[in-house]
Amino acid sequence: MFRSCTLTALQYVRVKVHRLGDTCTQLFGNRRKVGRKDSFLSSSPVSLIQSPEVKDLVHWRDPKKSGVVFGLSLLTLLSLAAFSVISVVSYLLLALLCVTISFRIYKAVVQAVQKSDDGHPFKALMEKDVSVPPETFRKHVDASLTHINRLLKQLRKLFLVEDLIDSLKLAVVMWLLTYVGAVFNGITILILADILLFAIPPFYEKNKTQIDHYMEIARTQVNTTMAKLQEKLPGAIKRTKAE
Repeated sequence: MFRSCTLTALQYVRVKVHRLGDTCTQLFGNRRKVGRKDSFLSSSPVSLIQSPEVKDLVHWRDPKKSGVVFGLSLLTLLSLAAFSVISVVSYLLLALLCVTISFRIYKAVVQAVQKSDDGHPFKALMEKDVSVPPETFRKHVDASLTHINRLLKQLRKLFLVEDLIDSLKLAVVMWLLTYVGAVFNGITILILADILLFAIPPFYEKNKTQIDHYMEIARTQVNTTMAKLQEKLPGAIKRTKAE
């Protein structure tokens, strides 16, 4: 009885090891579709930057617009690295007030000298409707609620180990992040992410052929290594991969 239970447990472990090996292979370039709809990787944050507007920004379609967005985002992150959030927000609002007040006084002086009656310099902006329509608000709330519910369901699956492979992947990621956190703080990681976000897409576009070639070599090497590891497992179970 004890021997039978032991063999059953070993067989279960072998199957899980095979599944983990297949998952590692997929992470290094295998792009075939996974059967499950709610995969751990399908809810990747990368999907959040797939909108055409963001793609145009990070690919520098309009260099002036991309430069302004990149410069402001980097300046904000560097300011947060040197000062507190309250200080950064206060300085930004103070700078904005200085610009608007100075412009308002300048226009008032010009109107007084020229004896003109052009009215308030920000009249066109003040007449614009800045209120949020109820439909737009509800639309964004519904969209946010959808993402929140999806995230909660995914967290429940991961932490209650509905799928062992997905939970192991999350554990590996969290373990690697402990080493990252020991070297960098959150603001430093955001600064690096901001720089890479605007630097990698144009670099990949210019060197797409070479990068894809080396990625294919790396994927082939990983596939070969995983196949050798599976063959060395005692009593390895040959499984047919679902296409």
